[in-house]
Order: sequence, then structure tokens, then C-alpha cells
Amino acid sequence: MPSDKIILGLDPGTSVMGYGVIQITGNKMSMLQYGVIHLSKYANHEIKLRKIFDRVTSLIEDYAPDEVALEAPFYGKNIQSMLKLGRAQGVAMAAALRLDLPISEYAPKKVKQSVTGNGNASKEQVAEMLKTLLGIKEIPKLLDATDALGVAICHHFQGGKTSSGSKSWKAFINDNPSRVKK
Repeated sequence: MPSDKIILGLDPGTSVMGYGVIQITGNKMSMLQYGVIHLSKYANHEIKLRKIFDRVTSLIEDYAPDEVALEAPFYGKNIQSMLKLGRAQGVAMAAALRLDLPISEYAPKKVKQSVTGNGNASKEQVAEMLKTLLGIKEIPKLLDATDALGVAICHHFQGGKTSSGSKSWKAFINDNPSRVKK
């Protein structure tokens, strides 16, 4: 029986980037894969961005997700860190857009609220709830992986709506032909 939907969740970062892939079949949710991409070992930001693009592309090729969900960067005190995080997110989005996959973004509080019922839950609380929801045996050392699974589950719980309300750029263009410049 084919799956109804596969969702790739991403928790963008410039030192560690989490990813999680879930499958939705009927009303059953299961985990296909999760992990982290270690980026701190690379010398400069450009190489990190290239690694993010390559690895996200590889995940898309390996798991053929129907949709991609990302955690939106939250505003911190350091504007340089925020800019780098935004670039990491943009590169991850570009990998999905290249294959015309619909993308959604969720604020960290929205993800926590969807998974635990508490928008102020800790990363550990999110990870514990994922153990229950997905039957994960052991919580990984790096919680970026469980954060990414949380983003994918949040997307599923939100009904798979993309942040723009449209399913893809192609759908947006079809719905808005007058906005396309020739």
C-alpha cells in the first residue's frame, strides 16, 4: 500500500542541522529517518552552505518527500548569527524549490505547541513526546534531530498547509497568472 505522504522536517543551523523524515499512511504516522548534519568542522560559511544544499538534496533524492517543513529562525541578540542562520535556511529551501517541493515554515513555539501542547516546552520535552508519537527507543544526544522530527509532525498536524496557502510555486502561478511577467 503506497504512503499517503512523506514529510521532510528540517531544523536549520550553521553548526548542526537536524533533519527528520516521517511517513503518513492513513492516520498512522511513522519515522523513516532522522539525524544531524555536522557543519562546525568546515572552515568557512560558504562551504557549510554548500554542504547543507548537498545533504538536503541527497535527503530529498533518498526519501522523495511530498513536502518540506522548516523551523523558522528565531530572533536572537546577535544579528550576524541571525543572518547566517537565515542563509542556512535559504539554502535548504533552495534545495527543495529546485525540485518544486512545497515548503512550509513554523516558528519554534508553534512546533512545541503542536507536539507537546505547550509552546514553551523544552527541547527535552519535545523529544520525550516524540518517543511516544513515533515509538523512538532512545533520544539522540543532539536534539536538533528530534527538533526536525517535531517540525515535520507540526506540519502534519497543521494539515500540511504551506505557509503561503499554496501547494507550490507551480500552483501559485496557475492560481495567479496575471502576476507573472512575460
